[in-house]
Amino acid sequence: MRWTLKPIPEQHKIEALQKTLQVNDIIAKLLIQRGIETYDDAKKFFRPSLDDLHDPYLMKDMDKAVARIEKALTNNENILVYGDYDVDGTTSVALMASYLKTRTNHVATYIPDRYDEGYGISFKGIDFAHDNDISLIIALDCGIKAIEKVAYATEKQIDFIICDHHRPSSEIPKAIAVLDPKRDDCEYPFKELCGCGVGFKLIQALSQNEGKTIDDLIEYLDLVATAIGADIVPITGENRTLAYFGLHVINTNPRAGFKAIIHQQKKQELNITDVVFIIAPRINAAGRMKHGNYAVTLLTESNFELALQFASEIEQFNTDRKEADQQITLEALLQIETNKEENRCTTVVYNESWHKGVIGIVASRLIDTYYRPTLVFTKSGDKLSASARSVSGFDVYNALEACADHIEQFGGHKYAAGLTLKEENYEAFKQAFEDEVTKSITSSLLTREIKIDLKIELRDINDKLMRILKQFAPFGPGNMTPVFMTENLKDTGYGKCVGEDDKHLRITVSQANAERIVAIGFNLGHKYELVANREPFSAVYSIDENEWNGNVSLQLKLKDIEYVL
Repeated sequence: MRWTLKPIPEQHKIEALQKTLQVNDIIAKLLIQRGIETYDDAKKFFRPSLDDLHDPYLMKDMDKAVARIEKALTNNENILVYGDYDVDGTTSVALMASYLKTRTNHVATYIPDRYDEGYGISFKGIDFAHDNDISLIIALDCGIKAIEKVAYATEKQIDFIICDHHRPSSEIPKAIAVLDPKRDDCEYPFKELCGCGVGFKLIQALSQNEGKTIDDLIEYLDLVATAIGADIVPITGENRTLAYFGLHVINTNPRAGFKAIIHQQKKQELNITDVVFIIAPRINAAGRMKHGNYAVTLLTESNFELALQFASEIEQFNTDRKEADQQITLEALLQIETNKEENRCTTVVYNESWHKGVIGIVASRLIDTYYRPTLVFTKSGDKLSASARSVSGFDVYNALEACADHIEQFGGHKYAAGLTLKEENYEAFKQAFEDEVTKSITSSLLTREIKIDLKIELRDINDKLMRILKQFAPFGPGNMTPVFMTENLKDTGYGKCVGEDDKHLRITVSQANAERIVAIGFNLGHKYELVANREPFSAVYSIDENEWNGNVSLQLKLKDIEYVL
């Protein structure tokens, strides 16, 4: 682990914000590190408002998209809502279809089959639209590179509206409207919307056209918040506002599908982490193990008893997914060790029998062991298909772009991407990818980094600090849970390893002039010897609350410990 302490803001800024907000220097420093330097900044941060959302018509082609949909509604045209099979795609389809069904009965949904059609818009999907007399397709979370598919639809007299958030190529599809804040010619102020977020801006524009306000769309925000969390987009700007209000909907008045999942998990109140690790994997499991239609059916169902039945089916898919990804991860690790590839800068593994639905999860698990850009391939029809995952600070999308000569198709983000290639190109691609990453990555990026916000003392930790820190939520990229470092800690003698195979560490730490506090370190059991001898050590941690028998107490959630630096 590489510990990196973030720069301390300038003292005059700290003092000015302390005075303005009447907070201590720890809170002032954390806020300035997040770009919050004035009273107005702080008000927007701590008290998000839907009124702060941008005008949807600032997005390129929004006027064209609204005009075409209004024409379809007026003429009772059949509309197909088309989306990808992951969480962002299925929530987008549920959102758009739910909204349009309040205005017309001529709405159908379509999720491509992961194994038969692959990612994004498919010729098969367009043929489905043509066979069912559909004249308008609204594609969400995909389509920005679908040049040939949109042209094919045009030949069949089917119009396309694309709502995407992935990086465009130099050419934009010739659709009626292409909504994507990452377009070079789009001046929309916030560039980091997820696919469901772009879909929400479209229904916001449509509802404005009806004379409605943002308050009329709050019921859709549970879907948007889930997509924001699952797609790992920055929780800043509009995303933070949408996630904040979406979490409120999830916890107070969720749609039947979410309510069914929460009921099955016996969870009281969910934060964004719970959404990512409880709701999102179950929605994803449908597209991974069976078909994304199951997720859309669950998310658009209004009857709670039926939603419980659908949620039970999806729970089984999730169980199957867990078993598959655990087995494939073991096989992939064995392949790396057998081929003696531990010392490469990349991990690229392939087995034709691996389940396509879980290779992205397996890639993430392999990074836990070998911290480097990773691709996991499987056979998909007559091609090889892969999921790519990267390490913090390294753009795997750019690396794939540099290897484009060996690739049939690819797309995605800085840290996660997908690609297909011909089987005969696999070895050449594998070497080209290794060469490109070796050339462009630094040794420090191949060491897992812990970014530390501030160095504090144990006596600084109290209930008041925790109350304010909780108001920093929802957490995520761009607004991560604050991480602290404290030096000269000692275990009080009660330290021990806990959990299965003693994987975890539980200690009670002390420091001069401070009350003792319990600290738990998941997967840090191997560091027990560092604290067992009662010698001083340094710890990196976040501050957490532990509830036991109705009592709530503060605890440290350890990320790493070392002897005093």
